[in-house]
Amino acid sequence: MPGPPLDGLIYDLYYLEGTPPYSRLMLPAAPAPLLIVNLGAPFLIRAGTDGEAVEYTDGCAVTTPTRAWEFGYPTPTRSVGVHFRPWGLAPFLPMPAAELCDRPATVKQIWGQPAIAELRHRLTSADAPDEMLILLEEELVRRLRTVNGLDIVRHLSSAIAETGGAVPISDLGVAARASGTYLAKRFKEVIGVTPKRLARSYRFTATVLAINVAAPIDWGDVAAGAGYFDQAHFTHEFREFTGLTPTRYVELRQRFLREHPNHALDGWPLPAA
Repeated sequence: MPGPPLDGLIYDLYYLEGTPPYSRLMLPAAPAPLLIVNLGAPFLIRAGTDGEAVEYTDGCAVTTPTRAWEFGYPTPTRSVGVHFRPWGLAPFLPMPAAELCDRPATVKQIWGQPAIAELRHRLTSADAPDEMLILLEEELVRRLRTVNGLDIVRHLSSAIAETGGAVPISDLGVAARASGTYLAKRFKEVIGVTPKRLARSYRFTATVLAINVAAPIDWGDVAAGAGYFDQAHFTHEFREFTGLTPTRYVELRQRFLREHPNHALDGWPLPAA
């Protein structure tokens, strides 16, 4: 984890090199903004489960999505990146986060061609991964800017996360002495989605990650335990967030764990085929 002033915005910075576990991974609509600076061959992103994949050469910025998205790795792959807290990407964007919701931007679009060309040159000229991460951290500190509403969004988002999305959004507004309209506007500017949508994302993520795919699953119990009115509603949301049916999710999760035990990506990403 980086130190101040980035520690309240970022979970970690990482370096990735080599052959990915699968050429295409499906990622869920989780509250996990991401920045990638690509140092290898272009990669592909397909937002949602339909539409065409788009090629990204210099990297990308992804705000909190509202649906599953597919990431296609080149082989071999090489990149550095940042895993942000839900509100953490906003101070590095020149536009409201909502403009990138389900529409990942290239790094060129957010920082400009001269800047990303210089950064990629410095990163590829570095002697070791540790030095590359220091360069990336320095670049982030240099680009850090003030964002209106960041403090209240960070405070309320933390409350949503701590309850796994179960806290009533109206209660947050009362506690913050702010209207629902104001909070929705600030959340969309900083995170890309409304407080209600963020809470849904946390609730769904907590529910699915708690599923033990090695044991028999009663989906009715899973849906009820997560607060869904019925299993049909849960199944619909499952497809929206993961791009998969519950049964297919279990099959792919079992496959990933079987073929790549203890892999660094053993949490959410799934083989897309």
